[in-house]
Amino acid sequence: MIQFLEYKGITKNKFYVETGISNGTLDKVSGLSLETVEKFYNVYPEINPDWLITGKGEMIKSEKNLNIISNNRKTKDGKVDEQEIPLYDFEATAGLKDLFNSDSPRKVLDTIKIPNIPKCDGAISVTGDSMYPLLKSGDIVLYKQVAIEDVFFGEMYLLSIQLNEWEEYITVKYVQKSDKGDEYVKLVSQNGHHQPKDVLTKSITAIALIKASIRINTMM
Repeated sequence: MIQFLEYKGITKNKFYVETGISNGTLDKVSGLSLETVEKFYNVYPEINPDWLITGKGEMIKSEKNLNIISNNRKTKDGKVDEQEIPLYDFEATAGLKDLFNSDSPRKVLDTIKIPNIPKCDGAISVTGDSMYPLLKSGDIVLYKQVAIEDVFFGEMYLLSIQLNEWEEYITVKYVQKSDKGDEYVKLVSQNGHHQPKDVLTKSITAIALIKASIRINTMM
């Protein structure tokens, strides 16, 4: 943190005032809490969250970050030289199931052209912090639709879960094998504040493998 503040010319006093972080935090030897990291990142979004947490990589993010989801992947995908991926207006759809239904009307906000990434069916913006810091609210995820029986445990998926007759829960989670048996799967977050949850496989109405994510940062 101190290295970043020196780079930006920010005093410790200004830092504490802007972030609301407790005085003296910068002088502590122990690791940073998730709450401290979130407060820091909310005020200084130009910092690379991986560098902030691990000290590895570039300190300052590029204006547009593309993250190919590949760490510890069990599946290997061939990359496409060039493809045009539709970015859907998810708020204009009736849910993930309808978005994946080719017969349903879908509003395309724009198209994304990125060379040399795995084949994708579409892209949407995500909300929530369950996959933070890998994903944060507003990031764009690029996905490939799959059948529930084709799920590889340990991968990251975009899911729709039918809670009841009227409610649909949309989320991005790691899907893992459940201790409750084959009728269930375990949904696991990147953010440690979110507890794993076992859900019935039959309640999953739509699922897609996350292939990549895009984070756009406006530099003022």
